[in-house]
Amino acid sequence: AFPKEQYLKWYEDMLLWRRFEEKASQLYIQQKIRGFCHLYIGQEAVVAGAMSVITPQDNMISAYRDHIHPMAQGLSPNAIMSELMGKITGCSKGKGGSMHMFSAEHRFFGGHGIVGGQIPLGAGIAFAEKYKGTKNVTLCYMGDGAVRQGALHEAFNMAMLWKLPVIFII
Repeated sequence: AFPKEQYLKWYEDMLLWRRFEEKASQLYIQQKIRGFCHLYIGQEAVVAGAMSVITPQDNMISAYRDHIHPMAQGLSPNAIMSELMGKITGCSKGKGGSMHMFSAEHRFFGGHGIVGGQIPLGAGIAFAEKYKGTKNVTLCYMGDGAVRQGALHEAFNMAMLWKLPVIFII
């Protein structure tokens, strides 16, 4: 069991993230968000739970359903929405759009549009942390479609062989 405050934090975060995604969906339908817009609706609890056990120094990398992840890492919803709308005030100066957000400051190493493309990168970020001797962990999110990619199996093998501080989350 967790303290009541933890449950409230999860609820508040998940509610904010759900409302954000619903607004993004509306703006996409209105064609104010161009290109692709893959939502994370229904998966908010995965990120909320993970965020409760990592530190601000830990890293995160994701696939193309990536609007919520940088918010969880501390990036403002305004910077993310600006990015979705292609504005210079976006977290990637409006050039990344829905699928390619990035914030080194918040240790969010992007959403990636290639299925499974983030998996070896997540292992690489974890390798860098181990090489530098930090205690930082890397969370690497992926969808179930990525499990058919050869890079997943290679990254899993390397992570186990080298005991990398990475958590692969499907």
